[in-house]
Amino acid sequence: MAPSCCSKSTSPRCHTLELWALVAVGFLALCFLLSRGDHLWPDKTSECALPAGLQTALPPPPSLPPPQALPTPAPCVANASVHNISGFSQLPTHVQDFLRYQHCISFPALLDVPGKCGGPEGSPGTFLLLAIKSSPANYNRREVIRKTWGQERTFQGASIRRLFLVGVDPSGGQAERKLNRLLRLEQRESGDILQWRFRDTFFNLTLKQVLFHAWLLRNCPGVRFVFNGDDDVFANTDNLVRFAAGTVGRHLMAGHVLANTGPIREPYSKYYIPQQLPAPERYPPYCGGGGMLMSGYTARAIARQSRRLRLYPIDDVYLGLCLERAGLKPTAHLGMRTMGLWVPGKSSPLDPCYYRELLLVHRFLPYEVALLWDSIHDPQLQCGKKVTFF
Repeated sequence: MAPSCCSKSTSPRCHTLELWALVAVGFLALCFLLSRGDHLWPDKTSECALPAGLQTALPPPPSLPPPQALPTPAPCVANASVHNISGFSQLPTHVQDFLRYQHCISFPALLDVPGKCGGPEGSPGTFLLLAIKSSPANYNRREVIRKTWGQERTFQGASIRRLFLVGVDPSGGQAERKLNRLLRLEQRESGDILQWRFRDTFFNLTLKQVLFHAWLLRNCPGVRFVFNGDDDVFANTDNLVRFAAGTVGRHLMAGHVLANTGPIREPYSKYYIPQQLPAPERYPPYCGGGGMLMSGYTARAIARQSRRLRLYPIDDVYLGLCLERAGLKPTAHLGMRTMGLWVPGKSSPLDPCYYRELLLVHRFLPYEVALLWDSIHDPQLQCGKKVTFF
């Protein structure tokens, strides 16, 4: 220790001076430390970097937790007020169910393929998306489509992708569980199933359309064209691509157009609309639901309108109502025969020469689809007069 400047005999004044000197030195040392505080306690704005040799030795910053999945929609509660509708108890059961749950448009997905189009950013690379309405039990139809007109491929530079839209078997119980297992197996093998937890019935086809178009807006917003049809049609996807590639303008909804029609009030009809279910006096023009081709622009317009339009049990009419609200109209196409095709009595009903220039014909059994697809692609096929629809 350094000797004190004051001896024992020094006056108290000397000790006082020495004390003040120590205080001053301590104060200066504290100021020095505080002025260097950014090196001792670096804050968030410090730009001091570690030596280059130490930077790589540090562990990487912890990764953020994965984003949380969207919550599963709560089960939709039936609208009990419909029991106050006059004559409600006399309506067919499927109509009663529709009225009870007409407001329900959010159902959890059981099987999904969010990357079918390469994600939202990659979706403009998909030229044609085949959105095929199917039911859980229709396994044979799906398998034939996968091997024929629904093949995922590139045709003349156009990328074609496939989806089957399904709900759950309405019978419930063991049948529902077995068919759900089947769909999961198909998903593992083919990756082309969109399934939601709602009863797959005719009156729920509109719900299927609404859920699909919402899926499209999230996962495939840039797709160029969408074919929307049933699983019992024969679609010539080669011709669909050729026709779509030659169209101009943003809007397209092509198919067999029905006009000047209205609700069917006969109870025996599959399309029966009772007076208790609000409906327009006349439907706007719409494409028959067996099959139609729409542009991505039109599909997105339908998706937006469906957010504000109440469900209507006839799905193709509902799409026509969405078009009308968007200020758009469908276009009739002679090559899309959703009412079937008349073949002369002396000719084979599967003569490929009647089908090779068409875009779509409804309806066929699975084995007929396989035979037709093979026949129209026979390089030795020779037909008489050639008719072009595109």
